[in-house]
Amino acid sequence: MKEVYGQQCLARCTVIHWCQRYEAGRVNVKDLPRPGQAHIVTNTATISAVDELIRQNRRITTREIAVELSISKGTVHHIIHKTLVYGKVCAEWVPKHLSENQKTARMGVCLNHQFLH
Repeated sequence: MKEVYGQQCLARCTVIHWCQRYEAGRVNVKDLPRPGQAHIVTNTATISAVDELIRQNRRITTREIAVELSISKGTVHHIIHKTLVYGKVCAEWVPKHLSENQKTARMGVCLNHQFLH
């Protein structure tokens, strides 16, 4: 295999080890949790603080939030994308899923400005 794939080829022992894991019943390719691995610990106060900063300034960056709250950028990224479910559109944070109140408010703005006529 090394003649065909060169230095990018996996070692034979690695392939054998993976085959043994598969035969033992493991089908998930993700790493298993292990001691010492970093975990993202968030509490409701931190989540609320991140949400409040985003609502005050939709153009705030993850780095600015991390500095403001003294937490890591990875934790900020996790809170924004996984917990609060925000996404960046035109350099502004917006919710990916609108609540019923937000949907109603948007419809009202559209009707007031006669965008739908």
